Amino acid sequence: MSKVFAVYGASGCGRSLMPVANEQLRILEGDTDSQIVFIDDALDDNITVNGYTAMNYTKFKSIKNDDKFVLIAIANSSIRQKIADKLVKDGISLWTVQGMTTLIMDEVSIDAGAALSPFVTIAANVTIGKCFHANLYSYVEHDCIIGDYVTFAPRVSCNGNIHIHDHAYIGTGAVIKQGTPDKPLIIGKGAIVGMGAVVTKEVPAGAVVIGNPARLLNK
Repeated sequence: MSKVFAVYGASGCGRSLMPVANEQLRILEGDTDSQIVFIDDALDDNITVNGYTAMNYTKFKSIKNDDKFVLIAIANSSIRQKIADKLVKDGISLWTVQGMTTLIMDEVSIDAGAALSPFVTIAANVTIGKCFHANLYSYVEHDCIIGDYVTFAPRVSCNGNIHIHDHAYIGTGAVIKQGTPDKPLIIGKGAIVGMGAVVTKEVPAGAVVIGNPARLLNK
């Protein structure tokens, strides 16, 4: 029996990731029989989005197939976690998708549900948690540890020996200075690094930093 794959979310993020997901399925995995659809609870049922069938989660769940895989294409990390918990509870697998031009080096561990857009690079000896989003042209350099539900906007430069905790958001074009093996640079849980910020020191949990060099906006 063929499998069923879905991209959860038919907004901009999902519509950008769908062709990446479809390309992976058809070319990298050689699977031409499986179905791929959008899931979006905000849309009317039985419509198409960019040529793909879209349905709500209830209908997707009702499809009689034991092999279902879902990529959660929603930027809000809290919503991403709620959906991931729902999928796991319902026995539906998290799907990791990466672009054909994504480069992953040696000794890299990436947990389930990652969305790695085209031209993303993950360097050697990196550990990444659940449902990581890395948008176009972002990179993670060597010896970094990234938690669950972390989001990179496009062109994030995450240099070596950096620890980014769960639910952190790193804005477009941000640069995070390299840490050291004995003192990694830490981005705390739920922190937000603003667009174009240059981070040279630790960012506390829940903080928002902006500018060059990055400074605390609020906490």
